[in-house]
This record gives sequence, structure tokens and C-alpha cells, in this order.
Amino acid sequence: MKPHFHKVPQSIQTSFSIRHDVEPNFGTIWHYHPELELHYIIRGEGVRFTGDKISNFSAGEMILLGENMPHTWHCKEEYFEEGSNKRVEAIVLQFLPNCMGSDFLFLPEAHLLLKLFEKAKKGMVIHGDTHKKLSGLLFQMVNAERLEKVVMLLSILNLLSETEDYTFISATYSFHPPDKQEKDRLNAVYNYTLSNFKQAITLEEIAAISNLTVTSFCRYFKLMTHKTYYDFLTEVRISHVCQHLIEDKLSIPHISSQCGFLNISNFYRQFKKVTGLTPVNYKRNYLQVKTFS
Repeated sequence: MKPHFHKVPQSIQTSFSIRHDVEPNFGTIWHYHPELELHYIIRGEGVRFTGDKISNFSAGEMILLGENMPHTWHCKEEYFEEGSNKRVEAIVLQFLPNCMGSDFLFLPEAHLLLKLFEKAKKGMVIHGDTHKKLSGLLFQMVNAERLEKVVMLLSILNLLSETEDYTFISATYSFHPPDKQEKDRLNAVYNYTLSNFKQAITLEEIAAISNLTVTSFCRYFKLMTHKTYYDFLTEVRISHVCQHLIEDKLSIPHISSQCGFLNISNFYRQFKKVTGLTPVNYKRNYLQVKTFS
């Protein structure tokens, strides 16, 4: 779906941006910017939308997003409850590909950077030893000044350009910035879906949000997102199901009904279609990874 353009705030005295955020929640709009973004989540959990993928996020996740890759994080509902003492925390590094000058990218020693920036357009989840090294550098970089901060950026780029400790978020994804009308329409669909996914949502209902007929809306949504609206709605619901399975507090039938699935057989079918696993196997795999991590 088509996101909002976001102007990354930056001081005229700096060539890139790094910040350490501690907030009540993540609930940003679906957006994009020309800067690459290295996003390290220290605290928080919820649903992450990146490119054409919907996934859960939790503490410790580190991802590199390429230029103009649409993204947003949306915390679990409990983070938005009145009186909640939960907080999210993240370090966010944002930089343009040519922040150190266009000529820098064509130095023989920097040839791997262009390859890295191309890979980042698919989104990269960073893990392993690289994750450990980068998290330490990011904490140091927040408080670094002047040339020391630039040296740390180079160290980070060097690690990222040489590492194999990553998985792609999206195998193939392309995005072209939309006009304002498209952005407003699809953000309305996005926001309405996140607020109402627990209930039955009809095509007539969501088409009305878009000021389109059902036929026009279905054609439009498929053209913009490369998936049907119900495929998108199912992915949103399954991502919330996965959160509940990981928490391991409710029965599977209860979870499915809470997340908008009115038919248990359809729920099992859709869950396996989206995740490749049954709910029981998904939970078992998570618990095994947690035990050995």
C-alpha cells in the first residue's frame, strides 16, 4: 500500500541522523524516506510492516531498510491503554547513500557499499555476531561527537557490507512514490483495518472508507498492493495470532476468535497458508528457539 513521505529531521551541522528513543509506544504512520535506516529495538513488541511483508517484532530485533522502503511499527494494544506503564525503546540510524559525498561511493575500497545498498532495498534482518557488534556501536554512536561519529558510521557500514549474518525481509519488492490522493486513501484503509481486524470487515464497508465502489476498490487495492484486500486482512490477523501464541496464555480457538476468525477450520487453513506451519508447530518452534537462545 502507498505510504506517506517522511522528511527525516536533521541538523545542518550533521550529515546523518542517529537518535535513542524511549516512548510510550510505536504507532507511526506507514511512511518512507530516501534515507537508509538501521533500526534496533531495545524494548517493545507488536507488528512490523515493511515493504510487502507483515511480521511480528520484539526486543532485540535489528533491521536495515533501504532507501524509500515503506515501513511502520505498531505496538500491541496494551501499549496504548490508558495508564499503561509500558515503554518502547529503540536506536535509529538514518543516512542518505551519499551522505559522505557521491565520490566516496566510487572509491575502490568502497565497492561493497553499492552492493549493500542494493541488498537493503529488500530489507535485511541482522542477527548473529554482527548484531552483537552493531548494537554496541550504536550505543556508543548516540553519544559520540564530530569525526568520532563519522568513524563509527564507517565501522557500521563496513560490518554490514561484509556480513552474511542476515536474512532478507522481502525477496522482491519495488516501490514508486505515490501522489497525495493515493496516500490518503490507502492510509485510511490501513488505519481502519488495524482498528477493526477483530471484527468482520465487508468489502462494502472498506470500499466506502475509500470512496470507491466494491469493484473499483478491489481492482485498485490489487493494483496498489499486489494482493487482495482479504489477503492483506488475513495477514494482519495472523500476525496478531502469532503474538498470542508466543504469549501462550489462551487456547488456540480463543485466540482465533479474538483475532477475527469466525470459523476454526478456515483459521487453521489460513494460518498454514501464511506461515507454512500449524499453530501448534509455530508455538513449539518459538518455545524451542527461546529455550536454546
